[in-house]
Formats: sequence, C-alpha cells, structure tokens
Amino acid sequence: MTTPNVKKVVLAYSGGLDTSVILKWLQTTYRCEVVTFTADLGQGEELGPARDKALMLGIKPENIYMDDLRETFVKDFVFPMFRANALYEGMYLLGTSIARPLIAQRQIEIAEAVGADAVSHGATGKGNDQVRFELSYYALKPDIKIIAPWREWDLTSRTKLIEFAETHQIPIAKDKRGEAPFSVDANLLHSSSEGKILEEPWDAPDEMVWQRTISPMDAPDTPTEITIQFKGGDAVGINGQALSPATLLTKLNELGKANGIGRLDLVENRFVGMKSRGCYETPGGTILSVAHRAMESITLDREAAHLKDSLMPRYAEIIYNGFWFAPERHMLQALIDASQASVEGDVRLKLYKGNTIVTGRRSPHSLYSMKHVTFEDDQGAYDQVDAQGFIKLNALRLRLGAMAGRRGGAL
Repeated sequence: MTTPNVKKVVLAYSGGLDTSVILKWLQTTYRCEVVTFTADLGQGEELGPARDKALMLGIKPENIYMDDLRETFVKDFVFPMFRANALYEGMYLLGTSIARPLIAQRQIEIAEAVGADAVSHGATGKGNDQVRFELSYYALKPDIKIIAPWREWDLTSRTKLIEFAETHQIPIAKDKRGEAPFSVDANLLHSSSEGKILEEPWDAPDEMVWQRTISPMDAPDTPTEITIQFKGGDAVGINGQALSPATLLTKLNELGKANGIGRLDLVENRFVGMKSRGCYETPGGTILSVAHRAMESITLDREAAHLKDSLMPRYAEIIYNGFWFAPERHMLQALIDASQASVEGDVRLKLYKGNTIVTGRRSPHSLYSMKHVTFEDDQGAYDQVDAQGFIKLNALRLRLGAMAGRRGGAL
C-alpha cells in the first residue's frame, strides 16, 4: 500500500500498548512528526505515565498535549444527551459513544493550532469508534487526512504487537504479555467491558468485570436518600449543595457505586453490522436518568413529553452511530433544549441494592394539579359529565367501523 504524504499527525494517545505501538508505527511508516493528545475524561487513570512514555518515544515536550476535559465533557456532551433521556436500543446510556466527538473535536483544534495535516486514532476496523472518530473529523475539518492503523498495518494479533514493541524498545506492562481477559474503556460517565471472556453471550460475567460498582447483593441493607436539584433540564446540585457538572456526576458515581447501581449486560447492534456483547457500568448516569424523567413528569406538557419520547430512539441512534456534529442532531437538540426551560425543581430518591427509587418530586413550574386529580370534592374544577362527549367523539370512528362490519380493529 502506498502511504499518502503526511507532514504532521495528531494522535489520540492513551499511553497503552496499542497507541504506543501506533505512535512508533506512524514515525516509521509515515516518517512524519507526531503530536500526542491525551484527554482526561475522568477515566480514573494517572496521565503522567502517558507523558513519560511519549517523551521516551521521541515526542518533543511541546508536541505533547494533555487536557483535563471533564467539565466540558459533562456540561457540553453528557448533559445535552441526558436532556433527551437518550437510551440506545432502550437500555444503553451511550457512555462510550458520547466521549468520541469531544476527543475528535479537541484533536482537530490541536491539528489546526500546530499546523498538522492528519489525525490518527487507535480504533479497530470492526467497531463503532472508527466511525465516530472519523465522522467527527470530517464534519469539523473536511480536508483532514485520517490514518487508521488497524485498517492499514499487518500487526493483526497481540503477539505481533508485542513483537513490534520489543523490536522498538517500547515498554510493555507485564500483564500485557498475555491475553487481557477483556477490553475496558472508561470515562466519567461509564465503564465498558467487551471481548475475550465476555464474547459468549450465554456465559455470565465474572464479578471481576464490574469495576465501578459493588454487587447489588452486597450493597447496604439501609437505603441512601438523596435529593437532586434541576434547572433548565440539567442537574445543578445534590441535597441542596450546588455542584459543577463534573463534580456532580462524580458524586452520583460514588453514591451509585456504594449501592450497586448501574450495571448492564447488553447484546447490542453495532453500526458496522454485527452484534456485540458489552458489560456497562453507569452508576451516576443511571441515577441521573431516573431523576431527570421524574422531574419532567410534573413539568412537561403531555404532548411535548410524548413527542420527546417518540424522537428519543432516533436521537440515541444518531449519537451511537457517530453523527454528533450532523445537522439532524443539532435540529433535534434545539427541540429538546426548548422543552427544558421549565424542567426545574427537586427530585427525591432512595438508592437501594441496585435500584433508583423516586419518592418525591416538586417544581415551581409543576403542571400537577391536586385540585383536578383529587378523589375528594374538587369544587367544580373538573366536570365529569364532559367526559361523556369526549369519549363519544373518540369512539366515532370505532362505531362507524363496527357498523360497517369491521369489528375488532379489522382494516
């Protein structure tokens, strides 16, 4: 294969075996200058070793970018998605999907700042992430060159990767010399485990798979009660204490972990066509999702809420498939955000053995009317006789169909 002419490339770099091999491979294959970018999205790992390894592999200090993007991640990506109550295939809270556009966005910003003509990532040719990264790159910089090593090189096995690393004196952690039991991706919203021992969907995941939550069976016998404050559709505080987006999600993660909340064993449909099995942990996000729906339940008009729900699967699919920067996502986001102005108030919850239980909700913009729903005397607030005409009008097409002999809903 003839490699295109590349002068400088910005690599999404974690410091692990794969991206360290990619770094050296870019230098030897493309003979180009490499700029590394490592994002702190709350994955819970020290970033210092990544810097040290990049320096050891010959990267100039000024070409090493390490950015703390936790607040940006939650405020500008996670929270907008949660305003939509987004769930892919009804279950997945999109923890990996929503991180990719932010990484890609920052890569392009760095590429423009340093005059790079290419970007590179470590996603494989079988997964969704290659699509998410590259759709984002092209949306932000249409003429950018993209290098996807897993689609180009002949390092098709872990053994070959390790051999390449040893040949080029790339340090290898001892546990990387054998096959990892499963692959892990993590950020402040979630942890995802896939592959190897998890590939057989009939086999229950070993307890070691779960790294961010204790088992619900081992969770405390006494529930934890909390109250989450919302404004404009976003969570802004816990138990009356105002918190920044990333700090708030961190606190919810701690509460969710302690109560065994947020585990999901899922077989999903990848965008590239195959089914895959993943084990996800989203402790804080699970709590937030339940609380946000509860807040909407008393503040959103019925038809507005139902319209949002009807659009949600499409919105979630857009994010899952990597179209965060596409016009259709922006259009849907504008509609969703317009619905959130009145989503303000408090939601009270009990966290108990894997469950997030709503026990109360209140809002200065509540549409819930005690006067109208009471089983006691409503003092004329609602005339029950009106229901007769309402029912007869809605029954008209059913009656006409029945008179024509089309009973039981027959077309």
